[in-house]
Amino acid sequence: MTLLAAENITVSRGGKTILRDVSLQAHAGEFIAVLGPNGAGKSTLLKVLAGLLKPDAGKVMLDSKSLASISARQLAARRAYLPQNPYLEWPISVERLVALGLTPKLPATGGLPQGYAPAISRALDLCDLTAKRDQTATSLSGGEFARAMLARAIVSEPQILIVDEPITGLDPRHAMASMRLLANFAAAGALVIASLHDLTLAARYPGRVIVLVDGAVVGDADSLTEELVHRAFGVPAILTGQGDSRAFTLLSPSEK
Repeated sequence: MTLLAAENITVSRGGKTILRDVSLQAHAGEFIAVLGPNGAGKSTLLKVLAGLLKPDAGKVMLDSKSLASISARQLAARRAYLPQNPYLEWPISVERLVALGLTPKLPATGGLPQGYAPAISRALDLCDLTAKRDQTATSLSGGEFARAMLARAIVSEPQILIVDEPITGLDPRHAMASMRLLANFAAAGALVIASLHDLTLAARYPGRVIVLVDGAVVGDADSLTEELVHRAFGVPAILTGQGDSRAFTLLSPSEK
């Protein structure tokens, strides 16, 4: 069973501490939301967990093996990472963009094996992009491109899926659909870690919430609560509804 563990992670840049002694364990089948204010260190933490950024202190372990000791190709075969604000300059089709997510599993030479066509079609369908498969990816709208990049991340059905703000720019229907998609991946046995800003969706779909403030973990709970929202953002909030109807309303201090 996949186990990703961060042990006393510290990252500093330009004399500023971005992450401060962060430790956590994440298991297969979990859908973990990482929340916190701007500058809290969420993106940095995700890059460290993905093996893309070496911490100044501490270490990350994958199944009791140091992440730093695993080759980039071996890691990419197990883990997919979607950065915040991805971009594309090549005028390739949406289908080819999604197929790039299979690169770690493809042969070194030759074209795309036909055996991967069903996986590409499935990822396009899950992200509501089937009708766009032949369109040039650089001509997509911002929300469509975000969904195409999510499709690229899921196409290989990775054991670990790390996504940074995956629903930014999506309309409400596609934001909810993307969150259900991530939850379904976790339910199927993958480890899913996502940084989020939408408090209502973070309350509805993930099974665990980690809150960062000033580079340190200030909360780690099974669900997002009013107390955690206040701890993270310094504003009072009211949680209403149950299950898929949960929603947060933020209040000004005078309204509490």
